Amino acid sequence: MIMSAIKRLAGNRKGGTAIEYGLIAALVVITMIAAFVEVANTTTGMWGNVNNKMENARAN
Repeated sequence: MIMSAIKRLAGNRKGGTAIEYGLIAALVVITMIAAFVEVANTTTGMWGNVNNKMENARAN
């Protein structure tokens, strides 16, 4: 019974395609997260610069 199920799964090509699509989707998500982190770091730095300039303007 178990051997027949294993043979049936080994002969099925649909699972391999689903795994490939899953890996592609995971790669896209990882790339998007990395891009969002970089944009967030850049934006945080920009607003920090604006804050420093506003503090300097108030002090003068």
